Amino acid sequence: MLDVVANHSSYYANPDFSNIYPFNNASYYHPDCPIANWNDQWQVENCWLSGLPDHDQNNTYVKNYLLNWVHNVVQSYGFDGIRIDTIPEVPAWFWSEYNTASNTFQMGECFNGDPTYVAQYQGPVTSLFNYPMFFKIQDVWIWNHSMYEIRTLYQQEDAVFQNVDILGSFMDNHDNARFLSHTNNIAAFKSAITFAMTARGIPFFYYGDEQMFNGGNDPANRESLWNAMNTNADVYKYVATINKARKAAQIWNYPYVERYVLDHFFAFSKGPMMVMTTNSLATVNVQMPYLPWTAGTVVCNVFWPTQDC
Repeated sequence: MLDVVANHSSYYANPDFSNIYPFNNASYYHPDCPIANWNDQWQVENCWLSGLPDHDQNNTYVKNYLLNWVHNVVQSYGFDGIRIDTIPEVPAWFWSEYNTASNTFQMGECFNGDPTYVAQYQGPVTSLFNYPMFFKIQDVWIWNHSMYEIRTLYQQEDAVFQNVDILGSFMDNHDNARFLSHTNNIAAFKSAITFAMTARGIPFFYYGDEQMFNGGNDPANRESLWNAMNTNADVYKYVATINKARKAAQIWNYPYVERYVLDHFFAFSKGPMMVMTTNSLATVNVQMPYLPWTAGTVVCNVFWPTQDC
C-alpha cells in the first residue's frame, strides 16, 4: 500500500509558496485559518490542520493534478491499495473522484470516534480505519468498561457502514499515544492485540508494539525500531503465533460469529478458529453452549501447543 496525502502540503512552504512544487501559488490553497471547532465541518474542510497549507480542491488545476497523480502512480507501480490521510478534511465529492482515479483499494483515515460520522465516507472511499473501535478497545482494555460495549458498537456500525468487515482494525498507530503509555497491564495489552488482529476487519499492526514500546503522544509514539528489534521478545512471539493461527485457519474466508459475551469475557469465531478474550485478571468460568465445532473435533490452544495439535 502507498500512503498518500491530498489535503495539504508541507510545513516548509515559503510565505509565497514559491518553493513548493507543483502548488507554488497562494491561489492553490485555502486562506490560512486554524481548525478551531471540529464540529464545524466547513472549518474542518477549509481551514488548516496543524498549520499545514490546505489545498483547495475546488481549484481546477489542484483537483486535476491530484487526480492525475494518484492514477499515474498506482498504474506505474502496481500498488495493491492506498492509505489516504486526513479524509474528513477534504469534501466527500473529491474522494469519490479520487476513488475512481486511483482505481484500487483505499483505506482512509478519519480520526473520529462517531460511527455515523466515519461511515459517511465509505462509498466515497472503499474503506476506513475503524477509529470508533480503536477508542472502544481502549475503553474495554485500559479503562475496564464492559465487553458488552463491543457488541453494541458492532451493532451500531452494521447499521451505518456499507461493510464493517473491510474496515481497518487496529489498537495503536502513529497519531495516538501507545496503549502501554496508559497502562502497564501486559495481559490486557495482549488481549487487545488478539482482538484487533482477529476480529472484524483488516488488521493493521503498529510497529514497536511487538517490542512493548510505550511512547506517549506524537512524536513520542514514533520510536526508532532498528536499535530495539528483538525477535525473541515475548510479545513478538505472541504476535507471530496469532499470525500463524490466522493463516492456518484462513479466517478471512469466514464470517464473524459472536459466541458469548459477559462484562469481562468476549468470544467469537471465524470458521474453525475461535477467539476468547477477557479484560479481567480474575478467573472467568464459562460454560459455552454455542461453539463452532462438531462433536469429536480436536481443539487446540495455539498458545499452549501440544504434540496432538
